[in-house]
Amino acid sequence: MRLYHRGAAFCKKMRGKLSKMSEKRNIRDHKRRLLAAKYELRRKLYKAFCKDPDLPSDMRDKHRYKLSKLPRKSSFVRVRNRCIFTGRPRGVVEFFRISRIVFRGLASRGPLMGIKKSSW
Repeated sequence: MRLYHRGAAFCKKMRGKLSKMSEKRNIRDHKRRLLAAKYELRRKLYKAFCKDPDLPSDMRDKHRYKLSKLPRKSSFVRVRNRCIFTGRPRGVVEFFRISRIVFRGLASRGPLMGIKKSSW
């Protein structure tokens, strides 16, 4: 429990530095998402042609080559879910796009709609 409290206090104390770092990460992540969305249809089409056994092998090889020439960062596999507040890549609650540490703090204070800290 001490680790959570210290983490939240550290975030408040170092808000300026963390916001710059997280902002940079989030901008990079946003650009990567846009690039992945741009090439999504083309990538799926090339993959479908590569996997189709009815097509001749030279045509499949041609589409495999085109697939390899697409930008690497345009793949959705390379997109990482990050916290929108801290930029933390692990422990992200996907529905809210915030990390578990920030989620816990917001849930206890109450600004998250429909979320209440449970106690029994």
